[in-house]
Amino acid sequence: MASHRKPRQRPFSGGTVRTAATLALAGAATATAFEGTSQADPRPTPAQVEAEVNRLYEEAEAATERYNGAKEQADEAERALTGLRDETARRTDRLNTARGALGTLAATQYRGGSLGTAVRLALSADPKEYLAQAAFIARAGDRNAAGITAVRRGLDEVGKLRTQAAGRASDLRTKRDELAGHKAEIEAKLAAARQQLAKLTAEERAAYEARTAAAPAPAAAAPAAAAAAPARRAAPAPGDGSRAARAVAFAYGAIGKPYVWGATGPGSFDCSGLTQAAWKSAGVALPRTTYTQINAGRRVSRDQLAPGDLVFFYSGITHVGMYIGNGQMIHAPRPGSTVRVAPLDSMPWAGASRPA
Repeated sequence: MASHRKPRQRPFSGGTVRTAATLALAGAATATAFEGTSQADPRPTPAQVEAEVNRLYEEAEAATERYNGAKEQADEAERALTGLRDETARRTDRLNTARGALGTLAATQYRGGSLGTAVRLALSADPKEYLAQAAFIARAGDRNAAGITAVRRGLDEVGKLRTQAAGRASDLRTKRDELAGHKAEIEAKLAAARQQLAKLTAEERAAYEARTAAAPAPAAAAPAAAAAAPARRAAPAPGDGSRAARAVAFAYGAIGKPYVWGATGPGSFDCSGLTQAAWKSAGVALPRTTYTQINAGRRVSRDQLAPGDLVFFYSGITHVGMYIGNGQMIHAPRPGSTVRVAPLDSMPWAGASRPA
């Protein structure tokens, strides 16, 4: 009968109770953790997205100006290298010609110089003719020595040119590496900006684009705008009014053309590419970058601005536009935008210059 009895169930011991409680708490914590990770990060506000996009665009533009500077130096190194190679080829051709002439003269003298001078004079049917030939041979010997000197000098010159060309080739490789680095930096910044813009709804993005086109003064620009009274009236024309007028007319003609970093026209521009092209149309050569253009002319204060003056923004002198009067400028703002008119107050003021 004992074998048919139901086994008696023992109550949970203290250790078992503690283990069950621990498992229950761990399960609850795990569930809470999973629930927390399943929720997406808080969506940034449109204002936060816009601030980040503006920061990325500003950094991309600074990298663009570094790219422009490196490209200008790379182009100069390439032109110098091409010139050195061309000059080396010309000197080498002249050297080969001189060496050939020297070899021919030496061979002629060798073939005709097997007998001594006295013997050849005695055996000559016409001593006067021989003496004339001997004098020619002596002069040829002088030319031979001069030819040897010239060939040696030519070899030295060609060697120096080849050394200079090798140095320029090394410089060019370095500049091209810099170009690649700046290009990668620009593309990374622009890709990050596109990712940020993708967080906005279509309506929010349209509103951002509208505000950018209208170019209101951002909060960061407000102190700078307040510190310097903007030129709201049409300023008098600069000393060379005809050139300034042509530069301004070019800038007006570029309105609506797309911003493309590294571009200098005619179909697209970046900021310094636009100002360089505009003044080039007026017969004035400006350097390529913002931080060199600001020193290319005479500095002018904000209250003395005149149409055609170059106006610069941000502490790193990373953006430039062309002043057109009444507190307005024409500039190429950023990737994804077009050349347009905007107020000077739209960005933090850095300075101005008047091209010579």
